[in-house]
Amino acid sequence: MAKRIKADICVIGAGSGGLSVAAGAAQMGARTVLIERDAMGGDCLNTGCVPSKALLAAAKQAYRMGAGEPFGIAPVEAKVDFAKVHEHVHGVIGTIAPNDSVARFEGLGVTVIKDYARFRDGSTVLAGNAEIAARRFVIATGSRASAPPIPGLDKVPFYTNENIFENKECPAHLIVIGGGPIGMEMAQAHRRLGARVTVLEGARVLSREDPELSAVVVDRLRRDGVEILEGAKVLSVSGAENNIAVEIVHGQETRRIEGSHLLVATGRRPNVEDLGLEKAGVEYTERGLKLDERLRTTNKRIFGIGDVTGGLQFTHVANYHAGIVIRNALFRVPARADHHAVPWVTYTDPELAHVGETEEEARKRYSKINVLRWHMAENDRAQAERETEGVIKVITDSHARVLGATIVGPHAGELILPWVLAKSNALKLSAMASVIVPYPTLSEISKRAAGAYYTPALYSSKTRMLVRFLSLFG
Repeated sequence: MAKRIKADICVIGAGSGGLSVAAGAAQMGARTVLIERDAMGGDCLNTGCVPSKALLAAAKQAYRMGAGEPFGIAPVEAKVDFAKVHEHVHGVIGTIAPNDSVARFEGLGVTVIKDYARFRDGSTVLAGNAEIAARRFVIATGSRASAPPIPGLDKVPFYTNENIFENKECPAHLIVIGGGPIGMEMAQAHRRLGARVTVLEGARVLSREDPELSAVVVDRLRRDGVEILEGAKVLSVSGAENNIAVEIVHGQETRRIEGSHLLVATGRRPNVEDLGLEKAGVEYTERGLKLDERLRTTNKRIFGIGDVTGGLQFTHVANYHAGIVIRNALFRVPARADHHAVPWVTYTDPELAHVGETEEEARKRYSKINVLRWHMAENDRAQAERETEGVIKVITDSHARVLGATIVGPHAGELILPWVLAKSNALKLSAMASVIVPYPTLSEISKRAAGAYYTPALYSSKTRMLVRFLSLFG
């Protein structure tokens, strides 16, 4: 006989968004149930953000050992023990895991059920031997790697982000299908750790990014030794473990790329199957749940957050969604999700960070825009650290209101935050230009870029005439 549990809120999925809702709701006094069929922490902790950044950190350390000559330090060839790199990656996961553990959430007062969840109807979920009746439900089931319909792909072993971090041996030649953020990050990481790497992309790599700035990343990867083939149509895949062949058309030429391992990084698919959504009156497509601005599904008692919504697939978006849902579900505040100022970062070296509109997007919407740039090479801290490759590019409307910003360079993910604030609050460049920035820091590039907008007027002939006129009065 099923155990009946009454709750104020029931969360399905213990990834970043689901955990945030559960922790917040429980600590606010709500009776909370959290259901997870797999590992606590979801994709971000176990197969996404955390392991990928840990692997990139190891790769950067290996690269630095051979990059000391400009500082007067003799370069040393890094000797990479890939098995120990694997230990490092999983050690980082293990250090963070207690924050997302069953024990921690039960300690917060959450009832955690480790099983599959399915809606019986619009107000009840079944999970294991439990029947949960809740006032509100949150679907936070995330997404999974999506494999394209390439002939032969189903017959060969291949990696996705879900299993590549289990690898304990450096691939001799890693072929990457997909030139998005995941593909480019893993390409650079594996190249710096000793693998030969080829990236195959049907269009332009990092296609969502400003092409002017993404070109800086592409150039660095090519100098690292990554072979990048853009406009490459994959015809078929064949072979076996340690002997993979990919047939492509590149330009007018048909080529056969042979490698030892294959990584497929061509997008993700929301996890909407096998949840009994039809029984709950929740509409969805293969692209995700159908939601309103308050993140409610077609059953207003059921919310959706994170990747399963089919929108921007970032951990920070899922966490943002969690706050919107708590305000709606617990406090009955009609909070609406606003995605116009969501930042994102590609964690290559150099990093590539963005918020708001690109130059191309802004030109389509506005009759007049301003494009401002400031190069890392003009920053004293960047010169001191010999990391001068990069630029900030800021887009404003005709009234100097910030529309968007993109940064490529060291620590770009850290440097983008003030521009997120500017975009979120419709600030003008004067707000950035007038702040006092510590010297010497990379963050000076933001002030310099903003100040560049006012330079022509400040040093114009009219200003000089005014200064000379005022000097007549003592």
